[in-house]
Amino acid sequence: MLEDRLRLPASEIQSHSSSLLAAHAISSVIFCPIAGILMDKCSGRKLPYLTGVFVLLLATVLFFLGSNMAALIIARILQGSSGALMWTGGQAILIDTVGAENVGKATGSIFGTISIGVLAAPVLGGILYHKTGVTGPLALGCSLLGVDLIMRLLMVEKKIATKFGFGDGDPAEQRPHSEDTREVGPDDPLLKKPQDPAYIIPLEQPRMIKSCPILYCFKNVRLLTANWITLIQATILGALDATVPTVGEEYYDFNSLQTGLLFIPILVPGLILGPVAGGITDRQGPKTIVVLGFGLLVPIFILLRIAQPGGLVEVLIYCFLLTLCGTCLAFTNPPALVESTLVIEKYHKANPEIFGPNGPYAQVSSITGFTYNAGTALGSLLAGALKDAIGYGNMNLVTAALSLITALLGFLYTGEKPADTPADTPADWAVSSRSFATRIDSNV
Repeated sequence: MLEDRLRLPASEIQSHSSSLLAAHAISSVIFCPIAGILMDKCSGRKLPYLTGVFVLLLATVLFFLGSNMAALIIARILQGSSGALMWTGGQAILIDTVGAENVGKATGSIFGTISIGVLAAPVLGGILYHKTGVTGPLALGCSLLGVDLIMRLLMVEKKIATKFGFGDGDPAEQRPHSEDTREVGPDDPLLKKPQDPAYIIPLEQPRMIKSCPILYCFKNVRLLTANWITLIQATILGALDATVPTVGEEYYDFNSLQTGLLFIPILVPGLILGPVAGGITDRQGPKTIVVLGFGLLVPIFILLRIAQPGGLVEVLIYCFLLTLCGTCLAFTNPPALVESTLVIEKYHKANPEIFGPNGPYAQVSSITGFTYNAGTALGSLLAGALKDAIGYGNMNLVTAALSLITALLGFLYTGEKPADTPADTPADWAVSSRSFATRIDSNV
């Protein structure tokens, strides 16, 4: 489209493509934290969700009808801000619905489903643009958004469903803040575990922490590592998005359809293996999956240096390497959100009065989105600049180094360690016993 409609020379396609990718990512980075705070403050997630769909629909029309670079950048900015609302709302609803113990499997399944759309988009977009020009992709995009809008209108949040007798109960009643106030049942343990003091937020805090207490949680090295994992994963995906199409055009003289088909080897493994990786993460914890996924990416990116211009054989070698890359990336999707959710859940249990009945789950989703989009922007800009400066092969060496650093950090700091689970001291048992006896006396 940049070449056909805007008549840009071939030498400027890479930089302008990277700029459009970065505009989307940067707007998402800016708007994600705002979306998270709004989501946790609102009584429901549905209205922000619907707002995101409407803005995205308008931005899509502007993108396909824009006739200059400024209009395209504005459209991408609107797409990024609306995507932030939808991303944050979607992940918050996911955590509300399945709970922290099932986030990995659910995230893996969702990323697999997302892969279908990401897989179909370049293929269908390439076919339609090749056959119909801008009309086909515009009609398809607006139609899908219309279906999406109807589905979101029909969606019923879990806490609304429970008011009418559906579901397993109000998520707010299942959250940690209500555990201390409910009556003791016959199946409850006699003695309650004390909260880990490492997760208790002191009352005396700066004004910024009081207004946004989730910032305090970033003192936790596990949460920082989880966000680093998200950042590097998104950086890698941004680098692939920015460079695979140009490699297809420069090395193999591919058209838009053939370039779109190059993404199939990257995305199909995620569709198949995403739920598997999520299930393993829920059962074994995120450490194994992080180390395995990023550790295996190191030799794969080194091998991508052998990609060379040529015919069918060179194309098959490149597609095989992209398949290996996609397989490893499938294992990097669930661990970061699972780790973030587990850490934030501990802070919520230890500080229910600070985070309120809804908890900070939308905010942690927004921070994940913030980090992901920052990585996408960084990846697209960095990959384009490095490819032009030092070549495609050496660019992949940089990506391999980032993967190695992430695997090491995941091994050192990801997952719960024995020290994270406090041991019950005699004093804790005495306090718990007195508390239990008091509650029994009051019931009698």
